[in-house]
Amino acid sequence: MKKLIVLSGAGVSAESGIRTFRDSNGLWENHDVMEVASPEGWRRNRQLVLEFYNQRRKQARECQPNLAHQLLAELESYFEVHIITQNVDDLHERAGSSQVLHLHGELNKAQSSLDPKLIYNLDHWEIKEGDKCEKGSQLRPFIVWFGEAVPMMLPAINLVKTADFFLVIGTSLQVYPAASLIDYVPTTAQKFLIDPVAPSNYLARNLHLIQENATSGMEKFKSLILGKTD
Repeated sequence: MKKLIVLSGAGVSAESGIRTFRDSNGLWENHDVMEVASPEGWRRNRQLVLEFYNQRRKQARECQPNLAHQLLAELESYFEVHIITQNVDDLHERAGSSQVLHLHGELNKAQSSLDPKLIYNLDHWEIKEGDKCEKGSQLRPFIVWFGEAVPMMLPAINLVKTADFFLVIGTSLQVYPAASLIDYVPTTAQKFLIDPVAPSNYLARNLHLIQENATSGMEKFKSLILGKTD
């Protein structure tokens, strides 16, 4: 099977009702992102950060995968599909995608604030003050915050280098380091972008543009890519 590597972003989850801070002038659910998505914010007001992600977790659990998620999962019948996502929700997995790499962490996991290697699955939506790891430190959201390293970048780069087809969906390729992944796509691979707003440099990047939102764009992409493999 040929390999389809997908880079997905907030525009996919948005159609399931999950909002992002980029929707509202840099505010994320009425908070400055640095208050709730930085190590400094965590040190300054741990309770605020815990409650913020508790609400994001609760919201995500109430949302359902949309057609874009479902169509990506269906493509596993035709391709070896690997999804590299900037999203922290689990909607790709719930839609049936089996190979999902989360660049920026996962809402449904907690992490030790002392030892980043200690990561725990959550079967509930709250992390509370006093919830501790086995080494006795407070649990924090398993989220890559601004100013922190992105540990999954190297595995993502290695995946991208193997692509026969590369699809960008739901992201404007403005968030780094994730946006740099396109630079590692083999020259022999075909590259596609689903975006309702055409970026100025998509031709220079040799991207086949599907100027649609995520769901309608995925319908067109599926027909297009299956036609290429007939």
